Amino acid sequence: MDPTLQPRNAAVSAAPARGRRTSRRDAGVPRLGTISQRRVKRPSSNYLRIYAVVRRIPRGRVATYGQVATLAGLDGHARQVGYALHALPASIAIPWHRVINARGEVSARTAGDWHELQRHLLEAEGIRFDDRGRIDFKKHRW
Repeated sequence: MDPTLQPRNAAVSAAPARGRRTSRRDAGVPRLGTISQRRVKRPSSNYLRIYAVVRRIPRGRVATYGQVATLAGLDGHARQVGYALHALPASIAIPWHRVINARGEVSARTAGDWHELQRHLLEAEGIRFDDRGRIDFKKHRW
């Protein structure tokens, strides 16, 4: 098919034309949405308040998403804490791994092994999990 007849948003052929690059992916340029092409935005004021609370969680202690939300002045917005931690820029160093769910568990992620990393980081700080994968709040809650 003549490329001039294709709509602008048509998918690019998987095999580039001989000796010619036909898409950004073929040229080695990352797709839109990757870190290198996203515009780095300043986190919202709510996110900054959440990050300030999470920074204060001491080593060897944990807090729940709801607890962090309440302390940040966002009572009832535990999910927003999760969104803020998910959007955490790499340039901001805070102990994100010290935030767990209300059952005392590390929340499973939809992709990747981040929950395993979180558990490993907590165990390295001396936090122990029981047989069900839960943390004893009496010992470790901030």
